[in-house]
Amino acid sequence: MTPKSSKTQFPLWKFLTQPIFDNKMPLVLSPKQFWHLHQIGYLERCWKTIYRPEENFYS
Repeated sequence: MTPKSSKTQFPLWKFLTQPIFDNKMPLVLSPKQFWHLHQIGYLERCWKTIYRPEENFYS
């Protein structure tokens, strides 16, 4: 049973469809490590898309 406070779910399809022979994205076989790397990437994408103070400063 998952806790109700957790709003994100494990990206099972992304985990299962990882590219095998890609130099840019190495294959991660551990689900725990994949989840950790996925969360880091998610936070980085959010930071890049949400935090843009120079665009809203002059509006």
